[in-house]
Amino acid sequence: MFERDGDTETENRRERIRFWLTIGMATMLIGVVAALVLLLSRANDNYDRSLGWQTQSLEVISQTRSLDAALARAEAALGRFAVGLQKEDGRVFEQQWGLARQYLTLLRRNVRDNPAQAKLVEELTVEMDRRGSQLGDAALSANYSQTIAAISKYHAAGHDAGLGRIDKLLNHVITNERGLLRERNRLTTADRASLNQAILLFSLLGAAAAVVAIGATFSLVRAEAERRVARREQAVESDRAMQLEEAVNARTAELEQANIALRSEMTEREAAEAQLRQAQKMEAVGQLTGGIAHDFNNMLAVVVGGLELAQRSPEKASRHLANALDGANRAADLTRRLLTFARSEPARPEMTPIDECIAGFSELIERTIGDRIALTLDLKADGLACWVDRQQFENALLNLAVNARDAMNGHGSLTIRTLDDGEKKTAALAVEVIDTGCGMSPEVLERVFDPFYTTKPAGQGTGLGMSQVFAFCRQSGGEVQISSAEGEGTSVAMLLPVAKPELASAADITPGDVAVAGAPSQALSILVVEDDQRVLAATVDAVSELGHTAVACGNPLEAEALVEGQLTDGHGGFDLILSDVLMPELTGPEMVAQLKQRWPELSVLFVTGYAGDAGEIASFGDHDVLRKPFTLAALDQAIRRSGDARSEGQRLAS
Repeated sequence: MFERDGDTETENRRERIRFWLTIGMATMLIGVVAALVLLLSRANDNYDRSLGWQTQSLEVISQTRSLDAALARAEAALGRFAVGLQKEDGRVFEQQWGLARQYLTLLRRNVRDNPAQAKLVEELTVEMDRRGSQLGDAALSANYSQTIAAISKYHAAGHDAGLGRIDKLLNHVITNERGLLRERNRLTTADRASLNQAILLFSLLGAAAAVVAIGATFSLVRAEAERRVARREQAVESDRAMQLEEAVNARTAELEQANIALRSEMTEREAAEAQLRQAQKMEAVGQLTGGIAHDFNNMLAVVVGGLELAQRSPEKASRHLANALDGANRAADLTRRLLTFARSEPARPEMTPIDECIAGFSELIERTIGDRIALTLDLKADGLACWVDRQQFENALLNLAVNARDAMNGHGSLTIRTLDDGEKKTAALAVEVIDTGCGMSPEVLERVFDPFYTTKPAGQGTGLGMSQVFAFCRQSGGEVQISSAEGEGTSVAMLLPVAKPELASAADITPGDVAVAGAPSQALSILVVEDDQRVLAATVDAVSELGHTAVACGNPLEAEALVEGQLTDGHGGFDLILSDVLMPELTGPEMVAQLKQRWPELSVLFVTGYAGDAGEIASFGDHDVLRKPFTLAALDQAIRRSGDARSEGQRLAS
């Protein structure tokens, strides 16, 4: 009995030990299971996060390359638009540029968590804004059919340093993102290995649990199910990553091929544009020189013939000299027309009563068109005036009359009509030139305002007439309209804005008035600076003829010493500096700027035959400018204006 009791106690002790051992092992297994579950969850989260980063890097690279391709297609479309002036190319440019801006927005959104990449994208945004302004300017010129200006601006934009900076920024963004992608691929591989290790440990734990107890078996089944789910997800994610990588590689290869093709097309386009510009330049020079040489030879024949006849017949010298002066003035007028067409000489508007101007100019038009053409004036804008350059308006009217004469082959009727728009005489005034000539075909009508385009035989026209009319109307704030049909004549209407009443009342100088040189109210001491010795001598004689004291200076570098010497000798300094503009070594504005540093009170009058573009007039400051060739009356007026300005400045200073 005692042995049975001992065996029972021993068995109970063993049973208790086995129980507590089972409890301890179960607790340990539960802890291990919990730890492995936590490890598996973290590994899975890390792996998902790594895949997300990897996908983001691939999207950034893809969007950057798409942005580069859109920019290249936009610039190629703009190049075609600038050359061909096809509206479809303009729309393609706008579409591709807008697509590039969309890619830039997506790129900015995807790199906002990366300060370095975000900074590069902001710099890229600034460069694209600047680039968009340049290309938009070229597109605007092409949209207004200004082929030469559009090609020039597109060519300048193609050589701008901003294009290189954009390419550099795009490459920098891709390079940085590739570095991030490599690092993220490494992290993804490490997270995948950690996930596999966690799954393996969990599987071993499940197998051990199956051997120890039924509960462990349940855990093993569950772990196995989770492992299958994890493997399935891993396979799906792996396939997705592989498909995405293959798509990126395919897209990259496609973009590289497109980029190569676009660069090749741009190279060919640049070569073709260079050849086209050279051909256009040579054609323009040929047309221009033929017409101008013909006109200048006619004018020089009048000048030379008049001077020679004046030498031979002193009793008729006055009439011959008047003819010579008229020929010289016509030559100067032709030069001004060329400068106006080239936008090199700014307009000099004045209050011009249109009907009075046309009536006074009609005699010259009648002599120009000949006796076999009947000129009719239908002027219905009495009392209306426009703020225009009178010289340019008369030239435009004469150009239209000459074109009408040629279209009528020397006989027919020409009508010049003026009309207002009927809205209280405040909006626009139409000046119509109507002929009964041969008219124009649609092809000629489409190119009638193109520079150097003419249907006249070689040597009978420069192709500048209608272009000068177009430029005059645009400079005056108006427009020009033309209607024509073959065999039915042509009507050209210049629509000019009517000057406001307050401007008309403020105009004190009558447009047709011409000042007469007389004795000056006060003799001035004038320093004449001119590099051409003949022009210098003529200008000094003209100043002396007007009653002033002139000191000649043939080199602008010597002007400062002459001014200082005049002050040192006690003569009180020069009252006026009369200077040429374009001179070797030192231009007139540069010389005046140096003199103003020492003597800021000096009065200056610039004399020039070519003032550059209208925008360069700022280099003259507030000084008056006298155009060559000038008359004694014009010189006297300019000197009087400068003297009045000096007196006003001295009065204000005192």
